[in-house]
Amino acid sequence: MIAQEPRRPHVFKFIHSSDLHLGKPFGRFPEDVRARLRQARADALPRLAALARDNDASHILLAGDTFDQTTPAPNIIRQAMNMMRAADHVTWIVMPGNHDHSNATQLWRQAMEDAPPNVFLLLTPEPHALSADVTLLPAPPNERHPGRDLTEWFTGAKTSEAIRIGLAHGSVTNFESSEEGGSSVIPPDRARVAGLTYLGLGDWHGQLQIAPDTWYSGAPEADGFKHDHTPSALLVDIKGPRAPAEVTSLATGALEWRRVSLDLMGDVDAAASHAAALPALSGRATTLFDLVVTGLAAPMQRVALERAIAAASPDFLWHRADIDGLGLVHDTGDLDAIDRQGALRAAAEVLADEAADDSLPPDTRDTAQAALSLLFSYALEA
Repeated sequence: MIAQEPRRPHVFKFIHSSDLHLGKPFGRFPEDVRARLRQARADALPRLAALARDNDASHILLAGDTFDQTTPAPNIIRQAMNMMRAADHVTWIVMPGNHDHSNATQLWRQAMEDAPPNVFLLLTPEPHALSADVTLLPAPPNERHPGRDLTEWFTGAKTSEAIRIGLAHGSVTNFESSEEGGSSVIPPDRARVAGLTYLGLGDWHGQLQIAPDTWYSGAPEADGFKHDHTPSALLVDIKGPRAPAEVTSLATGALEWRRVSLDLMGDVDAAASHAAALPALSGRATTLFDLVVTGLAAPMQRVALERAIAAASPDFLWHRADIDGLGLVHDTGDLDAIDRQGALRAAAEVLADEAADDSLPPDTRDTAQAALSLLFSYALEA
């Protein structure tokens, strides 16, 4: 009898992502910036497809909030489906989230009409075969805030001998909070209890591991300064029914959101400190930069800082600088820069006294400080 070679473990590899929020309006930004932000989110689809190709992943699983609203513009839905159609080397699994929940009838009706053969829309909680050996258990929200555990049915789901993967959207028990105040409550041990090899989560926009087999993928493109990590997706490699999932983070972001806190002391070179806090020039055109300055600075240093900020801001896609928390420290020599005598000098002395007077209301001190800063700025221009 000829001995048969042992069967090689089945390999199933996929990309886990979520929270694309296609069509997000970004209303607080100027229109040109809003357009760039919306396009970056749409372009995340072909970037995910490229990652799948480069890493031999057969599927991309989107764990909710592919769309930002329950009624996105028809062109947003059509263009998303067209991008997935173009990436026909991969199978797309699209599950609703709380922003685009399954009861958004108009959205999902059009999506079904526009969906190509390589896109599956999982609108109901029932097993879906990803391959002959792998079954996906989805938990699609059917309203904005279900307020209950939509993954509970995983435990009793019949999947024969198939490898079990779960897909859900919401916050887990004991998790700090979801992005939108909590859309569901998922036990952190759901994967273990339900016999899942992997549980892919959406809703939290930062990438986060909850358990060895349970992950939030995070959004592939950032939409704010809340999360301080590089936007990424997860490459998940399952090599057999009893093998743990191997999870690798893959960077996906095209734009960078960077918030920098600069705390100054009165004797430092404020402009030099600002220059040291800036990102490399080559990356500024794709960076949204939010600068918060606190501490103390001499008046001339504050003016130099304001000029440095104004000079650097056009380099960025978007730039904001908050220096309201920067206090002034000054001496007679500083005031001499405004005037040595006369009405202007007298006004400067009054403003300096008010800015330093702790008995005055904070708004009064802040107004005096801002006015004094303007006087120094005008003096330098003169």
